[in-house]
Amino acid sequence: MKTDFEENSWVINYSPDNYYNRKFSIEEDQILSKGDKSITWVNTYGLDYMDEFRQMVNGNGLDDFLLRLLLNQKLGNKVIVLEDQVFIAARILKTEHHSMESEQMYFVVSKDFNWCIQEKRGDHFDWIRERIFENKGIIRKKKADYLLFFILETLITNYKDKYEESVLMENALDAIVKREPTPEFMFEVEQKKATIQDFKKASHGLRDIIVKLERVEVKGFQTKYFSELREQINGLIADIDSDIMELESQINLFFSVQGHRLNEVMKTLTIFSVVFIPLTFLAGIYGMNFENMPELKWPYGYFVLLGVMLVVTIISIIIFKRKKWF
Repeated sequence: MKTDFEENSWVINYSPDNYYNRKFSIEEDQILSKGDKSITWVNTYGLDYMDEFRQMVNGNGLDDFLLRLLLNQKLGNKVIVLEDQVFIAARILKTEHHSMESEQMYFVVSKDFNWCIQEKRGDHFDWIRERIFENKGIIRKKKADYLLFFILETLITNYKDKYEESVLMENALDAIVKREPTPEFMFEVEQKKATIQDFKKASHGLRDIIVKLERVEVKGFQTKYFSELREQINGLIADIDSDIMELESQINLFFSVQGHRLNEVMKTLTIFSVVFIPLTFLAGIYGMNFENMPELKWPYGYFVLLGVMLVVTIISIIIFKRKKWF
């Protein structure tokens, strides 16, 4: 009966001539270095298998320090050289679902094996497996460092695709015309900013790992592959920084236009107020109930007052026009 560790682990062994792909078995697949020209790729989902991890480390003669590293489930991003192996810890974004979560990934890489440990089930590495099974390209002719290159490249590509899908920068003018500064709009803006920051943090973490891998000196471990990855991740980070600046610019422009709209409304209300204040003043005077008001006895007093009001209104409008208030 297979253990949980075996049920959640798969092994692929390949060489230029053949390959096999099956569920992992401690009895048959514990030894990662086969002593021939083949490469072993073990993929484990889950971090709570310390007994099995200890058995793998001891059975392959790996550094005991690996157990301490694997025990720390929040290690972040690290690259540590251990004798003839490289240990890599990466905190990555899970891009399979709409609500992105992070997970811890570990890699133990030597010249002829790559042991990949993921906190959660699921990955985007099926295209790599397909290339191995169908013997496409040169992957089966290369060592485990080339497999690591493909895995890290896949993570970067996933970041790019998910970023383009999640962070669609609208045209600033279109957004200004269509949107109002409601609480829902502000929440949407903050969500977009948080998403961009998540991608930025994850991308910087990957770049740190790649830069450190370029400096690794381990027998049988080629670092030339990772220069291309550094260019790719730098391109993604540049896009993210550009979008952050564009988003900030859109927000500032949006609220500037909203402020301008508010000023226009206030100006219109002010103009109406200035026009009607003298009219209200005149109406207030002749609306008083004093007996000694000669104008009240005039036969044409009502029409004279309306004429005065009209003249005051016309003069006010002429003044506003000359001052270009509307």
